[in-house]
Amino acid sequence: MQYQTITKKNIRVMADRFYSSVLKDDLIADFFIERLGDEMISDEWQDHLNLLTDFWASVTIGDSKYNGTPLTPHIDMPGLSKESFQRWLELFSKTIDRLYEKEAADIFKSKGEMIANNFMKQLKL
Repeated sequence: MQYQTITKKNIRVMADRFYSSVLKDDLIADFFIERLGDEMISDEWQDHLNLLTDFWASVTIGDSKYNGTPLTPHIDMPGLSKESFQRWLELFSKTIDRLYEKEAADIFKSKGEMIANNFMKQLKL
């Protein structure tokens, strides 16, 4: 069953499933493993997933809990490339399409593309 609406609860499900797929990916897994480890049950990962849940809730449903700066962690990350952002978007879109019906999926995908393009521009990739 796919979600018709976006809620904070199903955003967390999305984050868990998305990053499970990220950790299996040859191109981008190392970016996350280097900073957070390879076990999503760790405190570092759980903190990151909670932060991302708040971030995506702010972007998609206007939740006001997130107050971070999402670009900052990416600024000094060696090896980031246009290809790594494209892979991130590919995995993100696949996860979104599995979990959400088209209208909700389109919100995530358009926001994700906008954010990735902005990051690439800011990082000069």
